[in-house]
Amino acid sequence: MDKKYQIFVSSTYEDLKEERDQAIKAILEMGHIPVGMEMFSAADEEQWQLIARQIEATDYYIIIVGHRYGSETREGISYTEKEFDYAKTCGVPTLGFVIDDSALWPADRIDRDSKKKNKLDKFKSKVKAKLVQFWNTKEDLHGKISISLIKSMSINPRIGWARADEIVSLDMTKEITRLSSENSELRNKNKQLENRQVDEIDEVREVLNILNLNERTYKIREGASFEGADSHTRTLLQLFSASAPNLISENSTEGVAQNVAHSIVGTKYSNFWPFGKVKIEHLIADFVALDLVETSKKKHPVSDKSSYWTLTKLGKQLNKRSRRIQLEEGIKTSIDNTEDEK
Repeated sequence: MDKKYQIFVSSTYEDLKEERDQAIKAILEMGHIPVGMEMFSAADEEQWQLIARQIEATDYYIIIVGHRYGSETREGISYTEKEFDYAKTCGVPTLGFVIDDSALWPADRIDRDSKKKNKLDKFKSKVKAKLVQFWNTKEDLHGKISISLIKSMSINPRIGWARADEIVSLDMTKEITRLSSENSELRNKNKQLENRQVDEIDEVREVLNILNLNERTYKIREGASFEGADSHTRTLLQLFSASAPNLISENSTEGVAQNVAHSIVGTKYSNFWPFGKVKIEHLIADFVALDLVETSKKKHPVSDKSSYWTLTKLGKQLNKRSRRIQLEEGIKTSIDNTEDEK
């Protein structure tokens, strides 16, 4: 039976006409049915019910994001974002395609209004909460949409549509009904899993932002005395990034102090408590408070009086995913391994 899928294409309109044409072309070339908001009166609230019904009947939802937020509803949300939120509520698999920041783009197709740009940045972050594809040109977009749809249809097949004359037997009808029910159950489980993943991503983003907003200042000694030692200020995010790799297994309190010192001044530090013991204990306490590190459960000789620490599940997630999130949101993460400029 030749199954066809209905695929909803959503984007701002005027600035992405050619890109939408490429998306529709890719869908038609695959033999499926494209549906888009341009078929309706986008600015007419009375048309929303019709658009909503189309999204409910859609098998896959494609969102293309450029440099404009788009026209807004009375609630102050763009119609594009409203469609995206509704598709997620309905459990429709969403495929996101966000323009790469390095892509060449006409200046008259970019939002300059600060409020619009703010909303657009938040919307992009929402779309990027799941895996997305970044595109540079309409041709690049065409290819990535085709590949993503093929993968999604293979991994997450939907009910789709078929000619009535192809459904020839009662047994087949019963089988379709059974598969539809099974598919619905799997969609619900998949939605629950996606929601858990989104919650985990949101938690990582929240902790990352807390780390980035807080700073600590330390004097790092090179010899036996702190006299003449320079002060260095770093964010908790930089300090966590410096110490996390050696906490994947475990590290001692003094070892963490040495990792931090090395990230700031290179090799020019004392191996014996390069900065105050109390300060490193407070730093570890900050990480514990954010559920990033915990006491190591590995056994050590009774004679070893050191305290040992290791990353929690959240700490490992943050260490693994922070680099990508930081790059997406433009958070500065460089840790200077040389002396601060004087």
